[in-house]
Amino acid sequence: MKNQEELFKGVKLNGILMLILNFLMLFAIIFFFVKLVSAPDLSLLMEALFGVGLALLFVFNTIFWIGFMQIEPNEARVMVFFGKYKGTVKENGYFWVNPFYSKQKLTLRARNLDADPIKVNDKNGNPIMIGMVLVWRLFDTYKASFDVDNASMAVNANATAVAKLNEKMMAYQNFVKIQCDAALRYVAGMFAYDINEADSPNELTLRSHGDEVNKILEEQINERLTIAGIEVVEARINYLAYAPEIAAVMLRRQQADAIISARERIVEGAVGMVKLALSKLAEDQTIEFDDEKKAAMVSNLMVVLCSEDSAKPIINTGTLHQ
Repeated sequence: MKNQEELFKGVKLNGILMLILNFLMLFAIIFFFVKLVSAPDLSLLMEALFGVGLALLFVFNTIFWIGFMQIEPNEARVMVFFGKYKGTVKENGYFWVNPFYSKQKLTLRARNLDADPIKVNDKNGNPIMIGMVLVWRLFDTYKASFDVDNASMAVNANATAVAKLNEKMMAYQNFVKIQCDAALRYVAGMFAYDINEADSPNELTLRSHGDEVNKILEEQINERLTIAGIEVVEARINYLAYAPEIAAVMLRRQQADAIISARERIVEGAVGMVKLALSKLAEDQTIEFDDEKKAAMVSNLMVVLCSEDSAKPIINTGTLHQ
């Protein structure tokens, strides 16, 4: 028994030639029927034989019309003969095959899935909102047709071929969405939203290592979709934020971290400028300072350089010691 996709190796004839042949057969049936009705000298036996032959030809001609199929680029037909898989036709064109083949139409074109943000817990247990966008397509028609539940893809028997295909692809889309949610929850739980003080600076996080996280997410989704013959072309996180209940607290924390980082940079620069000023004064011997005067100068310079407001100079009109 076949258990993987393979190309259809049965009889597949040119559809245009078979269309012409079927029309010729139909015209021949009409012509001989008219001749049979207008012939007065035939016996009852001959009339019966001709009548049965024309009826059989008409039945065959009617059945032959079912064998035509048209395959556009990036489409495929899964051929099933009385419950047995006979292969997949991916060649583009207009063909005629055995009318008793069941020709299940599938599209191999890429599709988008924009998953709505869901609430999950990151590695540290913080509730976050995370969403993703996915590009996927079918790559194995056998798995797509027979390795997933066909009951979930039931379509209206009276629907058109396009409507049936759309309903079937929407069923695949629903399967993809459920598996993507599971993979997204798993990946979000593997990493922290952002780096904490206790974390290593090189540790992967959802916010600062998007490319690495997207690659892991794509691998996780591929593992879940392979059973259905679906491959992921691209998967990436397109929405990431703290959940509303902790967003305000985390925003204040981020603001505090930013302020502390800025203060550290300001202090570091101010210390360097004070060192430079003292060394230049000592090198040029412009003025000599004792330790007490150096301490006062350092204090004044640090206040001026680290203050958020502009410095307001005070002119000393007395002596240097006042």
